[in-house]
Amino acid sequence: MDDLLQFGKEALASQPFSKLVGAELTSFLPGHVELAVRITPELKQQHGFVHGGVISYAADNALTFVGGSVLGPGVVTSEYKINYLRPAMGSELIARATVVYSGKMQAVCRCDIYAVSEGKEDLCAVSQGTIARIGKDSGDNA
Repeated sequence: MDDLLQFGKEALASQPFSKLVGAELTSFLPGHVELAVRITPELKQQHGFVHGGVISYAADNALTFVGGSVLGPGVVTSEYKINYLRPAMGSELIARATVVYSGKMQAVCRCDIYAVSEGKEDLCAVSQGTIARIGKDSGDNA
């Protein structure tokens, strides 16, 4: 297994909330990340759609991982927005994130979130965010 993907899987496994929702990092390359979440009844809202918070989680985490792929592991989400396009239904969510621009201290990233049903992917949300470096290298005291 690729060293970067293994590192990413270990980082994801250290996040209790990611374990709670059953997230899996399926691709982790410089500038590209894919995060999958199996849709279970516990992740749905009262109308049977995936809860917006779960979709938002997938976008936020994929954005942060892809930002970290170019900035290094000491990163946090500085800001992000999400647009929900259609209800998410099916067996799995896939969040695919890419880097739009990266400097020394921050990266602007984009994420498309798909709901997979019977092998067909439907775009259900789009997101964009800024990922910032933290720690000694960033000049912060964090």
